[in-house]
Amino acid sequence: MQGTPTDDGLPADRFLDRELSWLAFNERILEMGEDPRVPLLERANFLAIFASNLDEFFMVRVAGLKRRIATGLAVPTNVGFAPQELLDLLVQRAHDLQQRHARAARDGLQVGLEDAGIRVVTWGDLTDGERAAMSARFEAEIFPVLMPLAVDPAHPFPYISGLSLNLAVRVRVPDEVEDSQFARLKVPAVLPRFIELPRDGHSHRFLTLEELIANNLDEVFAGMEVLDHHVFRVTRNEDVTIDEDDTENLIKALEHELSRRKFGPPIRLEVAEDIDDDTLELLVDELDITDAEVYRLPGLLDLTGLFQLSAIGRPDLHYTKRVPVTPAAFLPTDQDERPDLFAAITRKDVLVHHPYESFATSVQALLEQAADDPDVLAIKQTLYRTSGDSPVVAALIRAAAQGKQVLALVEVKARFDEQANIRWARQLERAGVHVVYGIVGLKTHCKLMMIVRRENGRLRHYCHVGTGNYNPKTSRIYEDFGLFTDNDQVGRDITRLFNELSGYAKEKSFQRLLVAPRHLRRGLLDRFERETEAARQGRTARIRIKVNSIVDEQIIDSLYRASRAGVQVEMWVRGICSIKPGVPGLSDNITIRSIAGRYLEHSRVFAFWNDGDEEVFIGSADMMHRNLDRRVETLIELTSSEHKRDIQQHFDKAMSPRTAAWTANADGTWTRSAYDDDGTPLDDLHRDRMIQIQRRKRSGR
Repeated sequence: MQGTPTDDGLPADRFLDRELSWLAFNERILEMGEDPRVPLLERANFLAIFASNLDEFFMVRVAGLKRRIATGLAVPTNVGFAPQELLDLLVQRAHDLQQRHARAARDGLQVGLEDAGIRVVTWGDLTDGERAAMSARFEAEIFPVLMPLAVDPAHPFPYISGLSLNLAVRVRVPDEVEDSQFARLKVPAVLPRFIELPRDGHSHRFLTLEELIANNLDEVFAGMEVLDHHVFRVTRNEDVTIDEDDTENLIKALEHELSRRKFGPPIRLEVAEDIDDDTLELLVDELDITDAEVYRLPGLLDLTGLFQLSAIGRPDLHYTKRVPVTPAAFLPTDQDERPDLFAAITRKDVLVHHPYESFATSVQALLEQAADDPDVLAIKQTLYRTSGDSPVVAALIRAAAQGKQVLALVEVKARFDEQANIRWARQLERAGVHVVYGIVGLKTHCKLMMIVRRENGRLRHYCHVGTGNYNPKTSRIYEDFGLFTDNDQVGRDITRLFNELSGYAKEKSFQRLLVAPRHLRRGLLDRFERETEAARQGRTARIRIKVNSIVDEQIIDSLYRASRAGVQVEMWVRGICSIKPGVPGLSDNITIRSIAGRYLEHSRVFAFWNDGDEEVFIGSADMMHRNLDRRVETLIELTSSEHKRDIQQHFDKAMSPRTAAWTANADGTWTRSAYDDDGTPLDDLHRDRMIQIQRRKRSGR
């Protein structure tokens, strides 16, 4: 039996498995990389994203499942799969997708690139002069970095670091018939994966680093006869687990765990399709993996390297360049005047939509103005992920240097950004910023900024509540909303929340915020039930949800009940989705769409009809157990009718059959609609939203 039936008759098999659903999401990314009508270098980018996503899936999700099975802690899933059964399904599905991905790169993308004058060449494609020049470059720039490691009785099999690209090399003493010897040669990650050759007219030609190394192995193994070589790559368990209740210093415990991450057990071995049986057997034995964990792939390994190629400066092979606009409310009143963002927010709340509207001239500009403003007394901010040269961090440091009270809540447990966030935390501490790490046992995922300013003898709170990270780089490609307000009640709410995060306060309620883990789940469920009751009484009822993922069973069951009562439930889900839409008698009134394209859909929106007095919330929370129960998340209610109307109209566009999207099916598959019956492309949501916002700027709204 799958799942657990409920007292009100919801069927036991009402959920989809989250891991299989995640693979379905990554398949949608793959489809963008396969689509010949997507600009060529954007296809390269999508294929690189697929590869990066799959790496993380193995390092965290597959590795975690394997660990639970090995320790006997695994339990059947909420859809009834036995742990080993699920692992087998994931491995088979991943095998299929990775083969398809490799073929898309080799047979689709690479052919298209060659037609466009971009070639990834082999050593045999080069002229004698070019080979001599590349060998000289190898000698000068690459050979000194290489570290060949032999395997023999005096040299044990070396440690293979996770996600590194390696050459398995067989050598022997010349003219001797003794058995060959094995050596491992790591392809240095500190060097570019693709080496550009001198231009041939307007074309670009690249030689992979591993190809250059492989054809100069005689230099590396001088005096030996090189018999063979093969490329391989290992993925390891790189999840991090810390018991915060049993550690005195979170930073030190996390640093210790991070040092152990690189030594996690292998969970995937990727090898070239033509690898010989002896070499493969040696790798399998030494790495202690199963045959099912071996991935024989055509073409190049580690296609995350396509990120480098996707950055080639060929505008004709990219999406048309779009420059984010300054939000109309933040435009200067005079051409030469620096805009006063405090005055703009005092006039009215401002809702911004990144990347269509600029992060630099909104969030970043407000923070920089606050850092230099003598009337600003304090700045408080959460930092979950930020960029390597973050102007946000620089502004906080400058504010502290000018004597302002600055509090930064740095989430050092943000997965795969832990080391960077530790560096930022220490840099901020050295500058005099008060740095805290949130509440024990919870990740702080909310996106909050508050500036306290003295005006006319009283304190005013300028607040920003967002759906995305304070990261200037990702703000150019991640779609997110953010609200700027000086509303007194919001200021009081956020003040109390920061006090709870940095001290020992425990707030029982907030007025304009829904805050996880104590209040957000209940607040949403109450609103689902209100819409359900309205539908039962024959009144209009509607729920709209935009999230990255929805997995939580209690939330899903509440939406099923709403659908059964006649509530129209429209969902816009980027990634994991455990709901079965369109099941007769269960989810007839639930429609789910997903959009992938130029930008990464990242905002979270919750909208309720509420008998015509619509409620709309934006914030940081997805509908997953971790977000609702093990993270600090916030949703803020929008009060401006203009803002609510804008979000609803944007949602209308996303749900329109004229907009290119994927529609979810009850069996967990997704159906893509990209072109109409005549082959005409359907509307591109990202392009059309940019045009809409540019028009709004010109009209001054």
